[in-house]
Amino acid sequence: MGNGAGEADGAAGAGEPGEPGLDPAIAARLKRDPAGLVAAIAQQFDTGEVLMLGWMDDEALRRTLATGRCTYWSRSRQEYWVKGATSGHQQWVKSVALDCDGDAILVRVDQVGAACHTGMRTCFDADQLAAVTGSRDAAAG
Repeated sequence: MGNGAGEADGAAGAGEPGEPGLDPAIAARLKRDPAGLVAAIAQQFDTGEVLMLGWMDDEALRRTLATGRCTYWSRSRQEYWVKGATSGHQQWVKSVALDCDGDAILVRVDQVGAACHTGMRTCFDADQLAAVTGSRDAAAG
């Protein structure tokens, strides 16, 4: 399955034998990419700050829902990883929601330390792109 975050955080082992899979009602709502993955956005629960984008398959989502810790699929290492297992930069789950199309997951978390593997608070701090900014007032008139 896969995650593109490239973080050297601890890999989680395969689930325990006999553990139930993801709730079929939730699984039926997911729209996965060809690799079976869904984009998972981590957002700081109290400030709304967007922290990172990772990837989850059904098992990663099941683990996230069951443990209260974010589990992602590493596309580069081809294994599950629990955010912060080795770095200490944990993500404690506060809520999980699917978007209206079922092709993205929003995980509201309490982030401990940096969310990005570069050591930055978020993965979106470093590379601001030049863009014309819009205004609601300009559109009205």
